Amino acid sequence: MKKIPLNALIPTLLVGGALFGLYCLLGGCGQASVKPSPIVANAVEDERIPVRTAAVITKSFSLPVNASGILTSAAEQRLSFKVGGVIRTIAVDEGNVVRPGQLLATLDKTEIDASVSQAEQALLKAERDLARVQGLYRDSSATLELLENATTGRDVAKETLRIARFNQQYAEIRATRSGKIIKKLMNAGEIIGPGMPVFVLFETGNDDWVVKVSVSDRDWARLALGMRANVHMDAHAGTTFQGRVADLAPAADPANGLYPIEIRVQPQGKRFAPGLFAEVEIAPQQARTYQAVPVEAIIEGDGREAFVFILEPDGEHVRKVPVQVAFLDGNLAVLSQSIGEKTEVITAGAPYLSEKKRVKRVE
Repeated sequence: MKKIPLNALIPTLLVGGALFGLYCLLGGCGQASVKPSPIVANAVEDERIPVRTAAVITKSFSLPVNASGILTSAAEQRLSFKVGGVIRTIAVDEGNVVRPGQLLATLDKTEIDASVSQAEQALLKAERDLARVQGLYRDSSATLELLENATTGRDVAKETLRIARFNQQYAEIRATRSGKIIKKLMNAGEIIGPGMPVFVLFETGNDDWVVKVSVSDRDWARLALGMRANVHMDAHAGTTFQGRVADLAPAADPANGLYPIEIRVQPQGKRFAPGLFAEVEIAPQQARTYQAVPVEAIIEGDGREAFVFILEPDGEHVRKVPVQVAFLDGNLAVLSQSIGEKTEVITAGAPYLSEKKRVKRVE
């Protein structure tokens, strides 16, 4: 065997060692894979957003009933003629204040007076016929049936005259109570049918003003007659009018499913007019149980609509839930609907979250 000098092997060993080292470095030596260093693990944990949470609490509140409506009169009347005809005179105009018994409008009574005269003549003839039959009956020249028919004819003619005179009396319109004419629907010379409105009369006394609003069945069940209400009007900004619940409808309006109610309100020295827009707040005595969350948990508020982030059971994921804020009570937002029992909401850090983010709870 031929011996190789050591000085000739040194370059070969150096090259081989370098290749072996590179091979081991690339994982080819059969050793286990290298575990990530603690520094890398901490970096992954730091990607979680630190947040604080608060439990959803349950409290009893006397939630006010809020509604909006129109100011009107409790004694609105639509005045009309009982019979049809041609309108002869209109004695008042819109905005006029009238007193009880005041003449407002009349019909042309030519046809009506003729009907009365005709009924009067018919009654005279029926009375003459009855008198003649009575004489014949006494002389046994007429039967009892003829006498009864003549008597019935006289009675019918008498009632016909009474109807004609009644219609003659109501061929004019008179105010039945004091108030204000807020609408005139017809003019002189127009032909009108029986019962067609000519005027709309509103009573305008201090005790005649009401605000008509509609509420849901849930709010209707919490109200009672006589409950106090605060009324606000755009026409009298800054003034709170005191009112009371004066009427609760026994059934819902089929058109919208809401229950109409009336709030009687005092003018308190202010000028009222029918049609003023009003907002009503009624404080029921009966309390209800609501869920509440801290105000800082509310995000993306738009009126009463908003969102909260709920912490999932795994403690690292969150879920965005829509809520409706009924009202604020100090630093609590009271919710109209439940979002679940034993729920925790995100408070600090909520504005920076999305449902794709992971979180870590901190004290």
